[in-house]
Amino acid sequence: MSATAMQVESAKKAGIERIRNIGIAAHIDSGKTTITERMLKLSGRIRKLGEVHDGEATMDFLKEEQERGITIGSAATHFVWEGHNVHLIDTPGHVDFTAEVERSLRVLDGAVLAIDSVAGAQAQSETVNRQMNKYGVPRLAFVNKMDRVGADYAKAIASIRKRLNLNAAPIQVPVGEGPGFRGVVDLVRQTQVSFPPGCEDPADFVVGEIEDSMVDTCRRERHILLEALSMFSDELMEILLAEEEPSLDLVQRVLREAVCFHRFVPVLCGAALRNIGIPPLLTAVVEYLPSPVDKGAVTGHEPRTLEPLRFDPTPDAPLGALVFKTVHFPTGDLTFLRIYSGTLNAGDMLYNPRLGKTERAGRLFRVHAASREAIESATAGMIVACMGIKQAATGDTLCLKQRPIAYGATTFAKPVISMAIEPVASADRDKLGEVLGIVAREDPTFRASTDPETGETIVSGMGELHLEVVAHRIRDDFGIRVTTGKPRVAYRQTISRPAKIEARHIKQTGGAGQYAVAVFELEPIEGDEVEFIDEITQGRITKEFITSLEKGIRDHFLGGGRRGAQIQGVRVTLVDGKMHDVDSSTNAFYACGGLAARMAEEQCRTILLEPIMRVEVTAPEDYFGSVLGDLNSRRGSIEDVGAEGTDKVVSARVPLVELAAYSTTLRSITSGRGNYTMEPQGYQPVPASVLEKLEKVEKDAPARR
Repeated sequence: MSATAMQVESAKKAGIERIRNIGIAAHIDSGKTTITERMLKLSGRIRKLGEVHDGEATMDFLKEEQERGITIGSAATHFVWEGHNVHLIDTPGHVDFTAEVERSLRVLDGAVLAIDSVAGAQAQSETVNRQMNKYGVPRLAFVNKMDRVGADYAKAIASIRKRLNLNAAPIQVPVGEGPGFRGVVDLVRQTQVSFPPGCEDPADFVVGEIEDSMVDTCRRERHILLEALSMFSDELMEILLAEEEPSLDLVQRVLREAVCFHRFVPVLCGAALRNIGIPPLLTAVVEYLPSPVDKGAVTGHEPRTLEPLRFDPTPDAPLGALVFKTVHFPTGDLTFLRIYSGTLNAGDMLYNPRLGKTERAGRLFRVHAASREAIESATAGMIVACMGIKQAATGDTLCLKQRPIAYGATTFAKPVISMAIEPVASADRDKLGEVLGIVAREDPTFRASTDPETGETIVSGMGELHLEVVAHRIRDDFGIRVTTGKPRVAYRQTISRPAKIEARHIKQTGGAGQYAVAVFELEPIEGDEVEFIDEITQGRITKEFITSLEKGIRDHFLGGGRRGAQIQGVRVTLVDGKMHDVDSSTNAFYACGGLAARMAEEQCRTILLEPIMRVEVTAPEDYFGSVLGDLNSRRGSIEDVGAEGTDKVVSARVPLVELAAYSTTLRSITSGRGNYTMEPQGYQPVPASVLEKLEKVEKDAPARR
């Protein structure tokens, strides 16, 4: 048996306490995939390093990822480190694929947040940090690229504290910065980890005493670290007050508890591309991030009664598993599962509470990027893939029918941009419809629909890159040549003022009539929801009819009303109504709800809203004036101007409609030396001058058609 196989066997016997389910998340180009590649090499999972820029990284196995040099889909793998089974998910950094980060973080117990040593915490760093907070994911911060010119460890840590609002402090200090970076000092163990010049193997390092030039700095930084940790431990505080040296065991225990309970974020550093700093990072992952046992039982609810329900994270508990991703293959869909409790065997019957249906699990696999290893069973704490499940979607729970549990759906951002898509060959039209259904099942932020006026197929997503990747996949993976129209922005509407509306849908045609009367109070609210409140008393309208009223209103608002832009941010309160013993029906009250929604458009005066993006542009100072001028011409609102080494960084809020082909323009005005990122920042009213132009385009559209 090989050394690696012996490690795997040892880790299996160690149990759930030695499982670590982690992800690596960060702003784009922070080195997530490179870090993962080094972890795999270091653990013996792969024999040869593959580089992202060469299109050979193990985790970037999709054709689009290899051609573009970016991560598009989250990829799972597993390996063993120091007797621990580590399940790792490498996530994208580009905002267009933020759903991949969202669904991955939901099923992870811990994460590594990678930060660029020069840029510090950036726009997408804030987004993934919010997602980690949303799902209560403890994290380590890893300041990467410490070998870059302009690397500043202290500045990067300060940005983590300020921009991400995290209680962060270093547990390592770098030995040198920039091109002279050659190792790290472990403040917990008080040892120095050195890497040779031109290090070609992440396992090539030496642990020794701290060099003389670093002693004073490390003593000062260790004191700061211990003082920070003493806030979480009376025992440690007493030892420090007595000016005594705490034991290594105590410091590690307090540090681990502080991380697991989301009170503290330890910061480490390295240069993954140069193979520096990965062994201490991996050791910190298994020492300080929680196991499934540390995280405890995940709360779900009983599907019928909705009462809170928790199953222990043990193999003997009832089965509870969450679907977090599905991937289509010609031989059958691959469904990725996080098992929270119990044991899943190949061939087991699984119950889906959302659908109220049961289906059989086929083969089970442990996944390593594009390859799979068949297994007979999987237990609590594991992340696995299953072949044979045909109906489950992302966010569904799979459990036993006799002991059901539901963990609740995963929420995703709504699409912000749309475009028309058509097959080149008309014979492929039906096939394209099937393929779009497959893509929508895999990707929760992708939508496909048919324009009722033009008959065009419209696809919607998170950005131009998102839709471009989908179009390329349809061509390359499914063999359908398609043409695409210019991307269109997904506008929204809201109401500008409250109103009280009485909707009367009364018709008498000689036979059975239609009778429905309802009185509503409408008011604008913050957010993108439509709230419906039932204040009917004395049974003036039955629950069945109230449900039809609500559906009529929601369907009209969702359909976009007169402008065709979804209506949101409205509270609808049903205060009164009438029904008829003979002529009232669900259809009549549904029509009444639609009538009320149309009346609301007139009386509450709808406002058109446009999606706003937060754009962060980095460019050399010589081009800074051109960048600012271009952003202003795009109706951009400048929020902040800073510096990143010798470059300037500007943050602005810009309407999405103004950002068409922005990457091409930025390359042109900065001679190819500028780059940018963007993320959704909500909606705001369309200015009157712009609204006038849009309405003119809408008016001219029928003539063109």
